[in-house]
Amino acid sequence: MLLGTWNLENLYRPGGPFGPKDKAAYETKLAALAAVITELDPTLLGVQEVGDPDALADLAGMLDGDWQVTLSAHPDDRGIRVGFLSRVVPQVLADTHAFHELLRPVQADDTGATVSRAGRGFLAVEIATRALTLKVAVCHLKSKLLSYPGGRFQPRDEGERARYGAYALYRRAAEATALRALADDLLAGEGRTRDVAVLGDLNDEVRAATTQILLGPPGSEIGTPGYDNPDSGDATRLWNVAPLIPADQRFSRINSGRHELIDHILVSHRLVHRVTAAGTGLPGTEQPLLPSVGADPGERRGAEGSDHAPVWVRVQP
Repeated sequence: MLLGTWNLENLYRPGGPFGPKDKAAYETKLAALAAVITELDPTLLGVQEVGDPDALADLAGMLDGDWQVTLSAHPDDRGIRVGFLSRVVPQVLADTHAFHELLRPVQADDTGATVSRAGRGFLAVEIATRALTLKVAVCHLKSKLLSYPGGRFQPRDEGERARYGAYALYRRAAEATALRALADDLLAGEGRTRDVAVLGDLNDEVRAATTQILLGPPGSEIGTPGYDNPDSGDATRLWNVAPLIPADQRFSRINSGRHELIDHILVSHRLVHRVTAAGTGLPGTEQPLLPSVGADPGERRGAEGSDHAPVWVRVQP
């Protein structure tokens, strides 16, 4: 089976302030997204930036066969939320946006306002096939692309840039901590015998501190001497499949000309040893063809397709 994650980039029906301006642009975007999903042919695909639930239903309707649509009930201020497209009926295990009870609210802006929950919900489901039972959580953590008071995307000075960069980092770290708590629930200390995955747009790269929070106990990473040596951490550890992606494909977005892998799939001990391939874009192709994006997401309003590449793994039953 193929398990994937994809940020669909501002998936709204036309006419609103964030999506395509007209029906033609909307239909072009849907067709581009549907072509990729059809070629990818996932059993379960975690999706991000679903701004309009009806738009995801429209997209599912363009795919061959019967697809299940499952969405978080916790969108951000723009209506953006996470969800799943799946070929089998999922059971919802959790849909939450709360920070861990021991984590205090974090500062969000210069006024001293704080937040005590994630900007977008974390949705966890279970699917069962004849081959395996899989528990998966999807997320979309706080962006590194900064916004400032008044809807600005450029700071007044470098002090403001630094402060708002810190606020975003506080929030992303708190969200990663909440997501790790959900992963703990899914693993339940049984990572050696449970197929569990955490996936989505982490908005940071493999070695970023926020991404590392999700891994759990250190050691045994893919490509290290300890990978094939079982230890006590295997019960609760997650493995990022990024090292299994061919080096020239190891990016899911291009930011101001820089290739970044900010969309990730992390898997349990039992699942990592059943992964037979991993990649970005479409299987069997070379580097994903992506636009280079800047600091203002509004510049791509109504653009065809997505500014992210899907990230995927093949799993042996």
